[in-house]
Amino acid sequence: MTLMRFDIISAIPDAIQQYLSYSINSIAEKKEIVEYYFHNLHDYADNAYRRIDDYPFGGGPGMIIRCEPVFKCIEQLQAERSYDEVIYFSPDGELLNQSLINELSTKRNLILLAGHYKGIDQRIRDTLITREISIGDYVLSGGELPAAILIDSIVRLLPHVLGDSQSALDDSFQNGLLEPPIYTRPADYRGMKVPEVLLNGNHKEIEEWKYEQALEKTKKFRPEMLKD
Repeated sequence: MTLMRFDIISAIPDAIQQYLSYSINSIAEKKEIVEYYFHNLHDYADNAYRRIDDYPFGGGPGMIIRCEPVFKCIEQLQAERSYDEVIYFSPDGELLNQSLINELSTKRNLILLAGHYKGIDQRIRDTLITREISIGDYVLSGGELPAAILIDSIVRLLPHVLGDSQSALDDSFQNGLLEPPIYTRPADYRGMKVPEVLLNGNHKEIEEWKYEQALEKTKKFRPEMLKD
């Protein structure tokens, strides 16, 4: 049974669709754990030229995505099923972190609106959007990359997607720390040796080492995480 459905609305949905056709995201779809539906805003335009943007009132640079195509698309989707969230990607939004990803991974139906150009008409945000998310304090050309990032981070948490379900739980940020150093064969490569504790088979000592390493790594690279 499908656990999650994503409806992705974009002016250039192919940019997201191509990314999701590879690796874990594609595997999850083939396993029928997730469903991806892509909606091209140009298909909902109310003019012969399929134009979805216009100049901003009051002047200023850039073009704004108009209300009509977005309202038409989202209202059509909402008439067919209930959605847990309608998400828009914006620098104004709450910062994407593991806690938010964990929360969203428990939902069933999400609409993701990827803005483009200068942005979207404020009336869309005031009326249709239930949650705004930012992936960082910088500006991108559109919301397609943030949408792909959000989907990827959620899908890997869903049951039966990863071969080892424990893998996602051991990732950085899940326990408030960065992930400790990781190693694989050979144990000695050009004189660079794997820490002996990882080879001794003592699981208690290994877990203690991993925790200590994760703590030191977090102190060094992301000390603000420990304050939180």
